[in-house]
Amino acid sequence: MPPRIPIPTCLRASRAACPTNTFSLTIRSFTATASPQAQKQKRKYQDPYTLAQARARKAANLSRQEALRKERTEALGDPVKGITTPFVESFDTGLPPNQEPTSKAQSSKPILEEKPHLNYFLSPSEVEDAIVRSEQLAVPPTNKASTRKPVNDHHGILENDENSEIALVASHTRAATAIQRITGLQNGSSKDRLHVNIQRCIEMFGRHNTDSALPPKPSAQLTPGADPAPKTNPAAAKRGGPDTGSSEVQIAILTAKIRTLAEFLQTRGKKDKANKRNLRLLVHRRQKLLQYLRRKERGGPRWQHCIETLGLTEGTWKGEIIL
Repeated sequence: MPPRIPIPTCLRASRAACPTNTFSLTIRSFTATASPQAQKQKRKYQDPYTLAQARARKAANLSRQEALRKERTEALGDPVKGITTPFVESFDTGLPPNQEPTSKAQSSKPILEEKPHLNYFLSPSEVEDAIVRSEQLAVPPTNKASTRKPVNDHHGILENDENSEIALVASHTRAATAIQRITGLQNGSSKDRLHVNIQRCIEMFGRHNTDSALPPKPSAQLTPGADPAPKTNPAAAKRGGPDTGSSEVQIAILTAKIRTLAEFLQTRGKKDKANKRNLRLLVHRRQKLLQYLRRKERGGPRWQHCIETLGLTEGTWKGEIIL
């Protein structure tokens, strides 16, 4: 048996006072937090100069965080508009910009010349041919030997009158001017300009045109002794029509739609919640296509051509976009 430990005298008295044989010790719980009275006393006697220094450090840290946040935002750029370039700025009018290189770096890059576009999917050659045909039908030929009977025209002027030819020429000139105004994009709606901008994006970024202007992406592995990749892609001649489905074409079309919608929301549609949601969908769809194109091209000529022409910054494809 283990030896018995004697009970101290102070505990014997308390044990004798208890009516039962149970005995318990009350242990005070320990807490690391000081009482409110102690906290008040500590704050009361704290140095005010130390408090002022702490407030100054906190204000400096907050201001520095805000400055760093602004620098990151400016470095990434606007996720909606990016950088305004001449091609992107021409989306407002639908007319091709003045393609004049401003630096040597831009002059060395291949530039695709744009053809002028008109409203209602008409080409300038078609309109000119129609105007020439109309002139042949409206203005009679200046042949004195022709024996034509004097017939009243729609203006009530006889052909044998000396002022009839001048009046017909003036009438045709007014009609030609009216046709040019109708087919021009200056008087068209935003929907008409969007149709023309889609055609321009297909011609500018479609691979049926860029295959002959931009070099292909360099291959990762080349056979020893083999010739390097050719400057032009032979697959360009095998296309059955314009390229409308490549990533760069879709990115350019989305950029045109985003610019039109963002301008509308900024000026007239500040309370249009449906179009705000449509803008978010278009921006995130363009972000996915940009990430895919960057992953596939790895900084190739197509990626550089798309980014520089459309003025897209890292904020349009990198990180999370919150609008």
